[in-house]
Amino acid sequence: MTYDQTETPVLQQTSAGEGRAIYPSLAGKRVLVTGGGSGIGAGLVEAFVAQGARVAFVDVADEPSQALLERLAVDAAHAPIYHRCDLTDIDQLKTVFGALEQALGGIDILINNAGNDDRHGVDEVTPAYWDERLNVNLRHQFFAAQAVVPAMKRAGGGTILNFGSISWHLALPDLVLYQTCKAAIEGLTRGLARDLGRDGIRVNTIVPGNVQTPRQEKWYTPEGEAEIVAAQCLDGRIQPIDVAALVLFLASDDARMCTGHDYFIDAGWR
Repeated sequence: MTYDQTETPVLQQTSAGEGRAIYPSLAGKRVLVTGGGSGIGAGLVEAFVAQGARVAFVDVADEPSQALLERLAVDAAHAPIYHRCDLTDIDQLKTVFGALEQALGGIDILINNAGNDDRHGVDEVTPAYWDERLNVNLRHQFFAAQAVVPAMKRAGGGTILNFGSISWHLALPDLVLYQTCKAAIEGLTRGLARDLGRDGIRVNTIVPGNVQTPRQEKWYTPEGEAEIVAAQCLDGRIQPIDVAALVLFLASDDARMCTGHDYFIDAGWR
C-alpha cells in the first residue's frame, strides 16, 4: 500500500512474507542509538536503516558492532556509523556525541537503549558497585539526552526514547540495582517530557518484556523460557524486531502527540 500523506505508514513485504510498516517521516532522519552493537540495539539500528534513516550508534563491543556495520552497509541507503563510547565516562559521551552530531548534521532521534542486567544479591552490593550500576544503567540516559537537546531545539523538535524494563514491575529476583535504575528511568521520562515539550521534543519510555537475545538466553534454561511464555498472555518469545516495531512508531511523526508515557512490549507478561 502506498499513500501520499507523509505521516501514514506504508506496508512493506519482508522476505518472510510479513507486512512491515515503512514510515515516510523517518526517511533521512538523523538517529543515534546507544548500545547498538548487539541484541535489541542491533535490531533497532537495522530497523532504522531499513527506514532510510541516517543512523549512528555507540557501544563498547567493537567486534559485533563492526560486523553489524559490514552487514548493513550492503543495501543501506545510508550506511550506519559506529563510534566506540563508554557511556559511564560523561566527558567521552559528550565528545563522541558531538562528533556524531557533526557527522550526521544534527540529531533528530535519540534511543537510550544501553544497559546491563548483571545479576547481584543484596548482600553483595558495595557503595562502589552501587555507583557503577547506576552509571551503567541510569546516569548516561540523562546526559545523553542533555547532549542532544540543543541540536533538537535548533531543528524545531525531536524524539527521545528511553529504555526501561518490565523487571521492576514484576519484582524479579537478583536485580535490585538494575530495577532501581529502570524504575527511575520512567520518572526521568516524565520530567524530561514536561521540560522539553514546548520545544517540540517528545520523550517516552519503552518497557520491553523478556526479549530473546543471546545475552538473555544465557540467564534462562529451556524450562525457564517456558515459564516466561506461560506467564505471558501471548505464546512465543519476543524478538528484537518486535521491540523495533514499537520504537519506529514512537519515533515517527505518526506519534506526534505521544509523550511522557511508558509503552510496554511484553506479550502481556504478568
